[in-house]
Amino acid sequence: MSSDREAVKSAFLAQAGLADAQRHPLPGDASTRRYERLQLTSGTSLMLMDAPPSAESQPCPPDATPEERKAAGYNAMARLAAGRVDAFAACATFLRSRGLSAPEIVALDAPEGLAVTEDLGDGLFARLIETGADETPLYFAAVEALASLHAEAPPAVLGADGARWPLLAYDDLALKTGGDLFVEWFGKFDPRVELSDDARAEWEGLWAPIRARADAGATVFTHRDYHAENLLWLSGRQGAARVGMIDFQDAVRAHPSWDLHSLLQDARRDVSPELEAASLDRYFAARGGGVDREAFMADYAGLAALNEARILGIFARLVVRDGKPRYKAFMPRMWRHLNANLTKPGMEGLAAWFERHVPSEVRA
Repeated sequence: MSSDREAVKSAFLAQAGLADAQRHPLPGDASTRRYERLQLTSGTSLMLMDAPPSAESQPCPPDATPEERKAAGYNAMARLAAGRVDAFAACATFLRSRGLSAPEIVALDAPEGLAVTEDLGDGLFARLIETGADETPLYFAAVEALASLHAEAPPAVLGADGARWPLLAYDDLALKTGGDLFVEWFGKFDPRVELSDDARAEWEGLWAPIRARADAGATVFTHRDYHAENLLWLSGRQGAARVGMIDFQDAVRAHPSWDLHSLLQDARRDVSPELEAASLDRYFAARGGGVDREAFMADYAGLAALNEARILGIFARLVVRDGKPRYKAFMPRMWRHLNANLTKPGMEGLAAWFERHVPSEVRA
């Protein structure tokens, strides 16, 4: 870390009255953000979020055309928040207003990319399950929290003064940008996958109607990275508030199936088909009788497959471009999810595409 950045952080903490806090850096992930736990003299703790605005390309302007987004770069095309802390703060404010558990914002300096937030603890679903906790009530609570979130449409702009952020649609271009990471990067990772111009054109034609249904059905606040590594169990709270949510700064307005398949077809841990089915039953029960389950599940399969292709492309990019070989270990799980979704009704064309262009030994 540069001495200049450290000076900025120290000044921010001093202005927030936290100059005496003990700072404990937390392990990093694939993002440009860094976190520290702040231990206060009172015995309580807070979190410092450090997301330098210059670390990424700019986020998507709300009124940008598709052509302008393409010129601006990947974050604008995919409608990612570029790590902006004001996006995190605005989303947190919205979630808390709905009775859900997101960290309270204690201090914020959006231009510098710094925030101090409530510390929701260490009770990540994934870690609790690894140490023997029963996963079923955790997943049921997570889908019930989604059902609560999906009960009404979100506003177009989230947050309050000082931390306002547009909730943009996860539209056709954003979905295409994500899905096309597979054709852009997987062949660079595995040379057995060679895609001609005709194969790429067919890829586009097969995904287009799935993306169109997703665009038309983009009606709910969507965390976009809703899974066991971003959810914390808060046993002292009640109902949906027992599910603590983090890492939601890239939220969009999207199809309600998106966060469900992110949770139930996880890239990082196995969720049994039985638990997936039971959790979906729980979700539909919580939503009441107003959801066409057959149509919803058709979109669930298509968008889960699109997301899995996207994640495989991201993992390939992390290995090839960023020199992070550990992401190879997650690929077989994603192939299992993708292969299963390709067997669903309406997915025959895509199943045939993968059969022709991706050798079976690659898809294992």
